[in-house]
Amino acid sequence: MKLVSWNVNGLRACVKKGFLDYFKDIDADMFCLQEIKLQEGQIELDLEGYHKYWNYAEKKGYSGTAIFTKIKPISEFYGIGIEEHDKEGRVITLEFDDFYLVNVYTPNSKRALERLDYRQIWEDDFRNYLNSLKEKKSVILCGDLNVAHKEIDLKNPKTNTKNAGFTIEERTKFQELLDAGYTDTFRYFYPDKEQIYSWWSYMRKARENNSGWRIDYFVVSNEFENRLKDAKIDTKIMGSDHCPVILELK
Repeated sequence: MKLVSWNVNGLRACVKKGFLDYFKDIDADMFCLQEIKLQEGQIELDLEGYHKYWNYAEKKGYSGTAIFTKIKPISEFYGIGIEEHDKEGRVITLEFDDFYLVNVYTPNSKRALERLDYRQIWEDDFRNYLNSLKEKKSVILCGDLNVAHKEIDLKNPKTNTKNAGFTIEERTKFQELLDAGYTDTFRYFYPDKEQIYSWWSYMRKARENNSGWRIDYFVVSNEFENRLKDAKIDTKIMGSDHCPVILELK
């Protein structure tokens, strides 16, 4: 089974840059999107053989998530059941026979860390939500988590310690998630692999110079490790400031 996650930074724009070609070529069983930046009825996608699930932000042109899956889920949920968090279309959960698939676009702490306090509240509430699912079935979490966990996960750690995505607070919350019984699948297979990133700024030729961050993940509850086959980051794929990340299961 193959799962793909991609922050497309505007699905309509990404479609114009080859999204459908990649979608067809990769032939994923489940394909998760973040930051779709659209509302219902603003795009028509012919994805034969896929069931489609959308969670739109109330604010137009902002945030939003989607999942396209060949396997019809038992049930679907939108948000995490807390009104404060559920207005921005950030979470979709699909229930399958032996696991939950959770697609998330984690809030960015923003410039000057103006949203860091909210981000901390989000992290605790979201982890509690995942744990409530994990009590019932295994969990596969994917998406843009807006954090580089360790220094190996970004090009310039020393100069970014006080910037959104690499603060001690954000990294600590990600570690708390792992400590609660979850595995970062890319590091499971490649614990020491350097200079593999999933996001690059549009400024200062960052992608050309591979001055990036690894902030897009597949994370699974620990008991699911025996199903893991491989985890990849498709760094050559353009169309967004992020690239797709891939999880293969036995």
